Formats: sequence, C-alpha cells, structure tokens
Amino acid sequence: MVNTKEARLKAFAKEQIRKSLLKIGRRLVVEKGPEYLTARKLSDASNTSVGTIYNTFYSMENYIQQQNMQTLDELYAQMNLVVPQKNPFVNINRYVEAFSSFAIANRNLWMLLFDAHLHCGNEKYSFAYVRKFKRIEVLLDNEIASIYANLSHAEKRVAAQVLEMALFSISGFLTTPAWGSLRQVNRGNICKLLLNTYLAGLATLRQGK
Repeated sequence: MVNTKEARLKAFAKEQIRKSLLKIGRRLVVEKGPEYLTARKLSDASNTSVGTIYNTFYSMENYIQQQNMQTLDELYAQMNLVVPQKNPFVNINRYVEAFSSFAIANRNLWMLLFDAHLHCGNEKYSFAYVRKFKRIEVLLDNEIASIYANLSHAEKRVAAQVLEMALFSISGFLTTPAWGSLRQVNRGNICKLLLNTYLAGLATLRQGK
C-alpha cells in the first residue's frame, strides 16, 4: 500500500515537472523563436537540470514533438470552430482561412512544427502525433470528397494529400520574416488563392477525362 502511494506521488511529481517544462518552453518559443529552444536554455529558464529534462522527455526531439502536439490541438480547435454549411466550397475555404490565420498569428510555434517536419522522417512520429495530424486532415478530406463525389476513393485521397502538402508548404513561407517587406500582400488570401486555383484545376482535369 505504501509503495503504491509512493509510486502515485512520484508519477504526480513527474507529471507536474513535465507540464511545467512544456509551459516554460512554449513561452521561450513564442518570445524568442524556435531556434532558441535548446536543452540548456530550457534548463536555465526553468531552474531544472538538463538531466531532469532528458529523464522526463528522453530526448529534445520528443520534447519538441509534444510541443507540436499541443500546437496541433490548438489548430484543430480553431478550425473546428467553423460551422459547416451545405456548400463544401464555402466550408473548405473557411477551413483553409482558419488554418492560415492560425499559422500567421502563431508564427514561432508554427515554425517549430514546420521545421520538425523538414528534418524528421515519418517513421519518427508517435502514433498519438500522427492521429492529431490526421484529425485535421479529415476536415479537408471530407470537403474534397463532397466537391468531387465522382472521383474514386483513391483519387479523392491523392487529391486531398496534394492539397494538404501544398498548404503545409506555403504555410512555412507565410510565417517567414520576409513578409515584413511585402505589406501590400494579404498573407491571409495566399492560401485561399492556392486552394481555389487547385480546385479549379482539378475540376478542369476531370472534365477532360
């Protein structure tokens, strides 16, 4: 009984440390940028040893993945605020607008996630992480399926994947500091322009078959 109580107390203490380190690291990313987040900087900011950080998260890659999972939760929450209409064109435009506005408003957090995808193979992502990403993809997939009901299942999936990859790629461009010199360009409309150009092109291809 005593051992069980001690184990629970240790688990609780470890969870509190985990939450605290994630909160402090998130603040560092928001205030200083993703490149600032290192084990040493996190250790200094949290008054925690580097050893404790690794004992809690096993690696900084895993730590960053947990940060990115929180970002995906926040993105999904924002996209999920969209109230679906009968018109799938309207729906998908609103989802993309929610996506792009989130990336722009949370530049440093999004760049942390974006950079992780540039330097990490899919085999390194946990099942929990992939599930969070898939949850967001489903929102777009469902609208693609409604718009192009005559596509085969395989064609719908490929169409959605191409769109998702394009939107994700351009999101990295939208969050770069270079946009400061392009103030006349509405960043929020770039993703919508890409989306509707893609949908129009897909429709044209289908008509030509």
